This record gives sequence, C-alpha cells and structure tokens, in this order.
Amino acid sequence: MHLARTTALALAGLLTLTAPTPAAAAAPAAPRLPAPTGSHAVGVTSLHLKDASRSDPWVPAAKSRELMVSLWYPAAGTRGRQQAPYVTPKESELLIKDAELPIAPDTLSKVRTNAFTDAVPAGRKHSLPLVVLSPGLGSPRSSLTSLAEDLASRGNVVVGIDHTYESVATAFPDGRVTTCVACGNKDPDFGEQVVRSRAADVSFVLDQLTGAKPKWRGAALIDRSRIGMAGQSVGGASSIAAMVRDQRIRAGVNLDGTTFAPIPERGLARPFLFMGSPTMHSPGGKDGSWGRDWKKLTGWKRWLVVTGAEHASFTDVPLLAEQLGIDLGFAMTGARSVEITRTYVAAFFTRHLTGKPQPLLDKPSAHYPEVTFGG
Repeated sequence: MHLARTTALALAGLLTLTAPTPAAAAAPAAPRLPAPTGSHAVGVTSLHLKDASRSDPWVPAAKSRELMVSLWYPAAGTRGRQQAPYVTPKESELLIKDAELPIAPDTLSKVRTNAFTDAVPAGRKHSLPLVVLSPGLGSPRSSLTSLAEDLASRGNVVVGIDHTYESVATAFPDGRVTTCVACGNKDPDFGEQVVRSRAADVSFVLDQLTGAKPKWRGAALIDRSRIGMAGQSVGGASSIAAMVRDQRIRAGVNLDGTTFAPIPERGLARPFLFMGSPTMHSPGGKDGSWGRDWKKLTGWKRWLVVTGAEHASFTDVPLLAEQLGIDLGFAMTGARSVEITRTYVAAFFTRHLTGKPQPLLDKPSAHYPEVTFGG
C-alpha cells in the first residue's frame, strides 16, 4: 500500500482517481452536504492547540506540535449564526491544485454545510459522549464533515483533527497554511510512524478538552467516561494505535485503513468496528492486516464489508465529486455511501458509548443489503 501518497485527490484519501469527465468544467457551484439525521441543531468551532512538550515529527525545527481541530456539537440555537465554511479559500485552492481538478480554486470553500459557527452548545453537564475523528493521509479534517455533523446532531461532541503536515492544506489563525510534508516520506516504517504520531495527537487533544483547564467553552458538557474514535484510511489505523496508547478511548472504528502498527500480543478488549471496501478489506482480501488484528480483538467486534464501496467512499468525496460533475467510476453513489457510513458508525457509538441496543449491528439488514458481515 502506497501510504506516502494515498491521495490523487487529497480531500478524498483516494488511492486512485478516474480522470474527471468533460462535464466537470460546467459543474454547478456550491455543492452541499446532506442534512444530518439527528434531532439537534449543530454548532461548530475551531481551536488552535499547541503541544509544547514535543517537537513536530515531520518538521523538527518546529519545537511545538501545533494542531487545528474542529468541534461539532449539539447547539441550543442557531439564530444569528452563519453556516460554517467547509474549508478556507486557500485550503480549497491547494486541495484542488493537488488533485489537478478543472474547477475554480475556491470551489471547496463554497460547499454548503449544516453546522453554524460558534453556536451556543446545548446539553447537561457531563452528559455528552465525545467522538474523535481522524482523516486519511493528505486529507483535511473537513473530509469527514458529513459524518461529524450527523454524530453531533445525534447528541455527541465530535472533534476532528487536522494532523499538521499530514494534510495538503491546514490553515492557522495567523494566516499560515501548512502543506503535506509527510506525504513525501519514504521511510520503510513510515506507516507506523504516522499512526504513533497521531495517537500522541489524540491523547493531547483529549487532554485539552477534558483536563483541568479545557480549551473549549462547552467542555463541561463532555462525559469523560464515554469517549470513542473513528477514522478513515490511516486515520482508521490510528484509532487502534490511539486505543492501545490511551485507555480513555472506550470504542473505536477503522474505516478502510491498513493497520500499520499491529495490536500488541496482549490484545485489545474494548469494542472495535472494522468497516471497509471489498477489494482491500474482505476477509482474505489484499490487506492482510485486518485478519491479523481481528484475532487480537478480544472484546465486542464486527467486520463489515460494503459492496460497491471504494477507499474514499467513507468520506465526503464521492458526494462532492458527483455534484461537481467529476466521475470517480464508483459503483455506489456518494449519497448512499454517506448514508451507510453515518448509519453504522452512529449505531456503533450509540451501542458502546450510551449502552442502547442496536440490532443493526447484530445481523445483515434488508435496508442495507450492501453491508455484509465478515470475520
């Protein structure tokens, strides 16, 4: 697996990308994300966090590890608030340039989201589960926005992390925009380096949100005993590494990511969900890491394979590509892949962070015939 360059379309986490069709030049402006399915309005805010205890793993001259994160959460009201941007214009420009797409440089900054910037958080003190989201290599945290908004609408706080120098574009409040230094790394153990670095990022972010002096004004809403993590591609692999490192993470999801750092021989007893594409992640498929690690998952576990899905199907990319007239050649529509990802990830966290039964996870569903149970 070519981890050092997993994205031809950086926003997607794609391994390959079909050439855009001629229709892309005439694609409609302002694509939009589907409405969340939960009952809560959604707010979002961004935080700039600095870990002075370690230097940056990819740019050692940076003596502190700096991160940009987004927090999506149930909102008390959205009156007077603006819909949040998907990415900044500069981030959009760099992502589109990297993918060599024939669309206007600011196109992705015009994507219509469903969350409102800095809306007042809603909920009782220490009542909301916290879910961490980690994107694929080269991809920004925004690539999982549809999933984040949906989880927040269902009553969770969701924190999406931009792992600095691992995304094609990360904008900071002072105007800096970092690029993907790590994408050019050719070390043989690069995959393991990435997931261990991300695990450290996750622990730091949890400290900043649940410690004695939390950096978010709504942090008191978080139930520190109910924390989960999900990610796509190397972000999914990082879910395992983060759980091995940090006992605070009670449940994890890997969306189509090779697990470069194996589970230790002692095993991992907390709930875990594998959800992947058939080419790479069917039992006995091209990626043997899931079969290896499946045996070391000693607690509740599921292995779901989504027929028709590709590597990027667990992100916003297919949905946005279709609206922009870009043919990725995927068998499954973007709307359907978002629906399936949202539904199963939400069911997993509802079951394991709130204790509510979720029959969807117990057997195949006639509503989702694409989803088969493996392992």
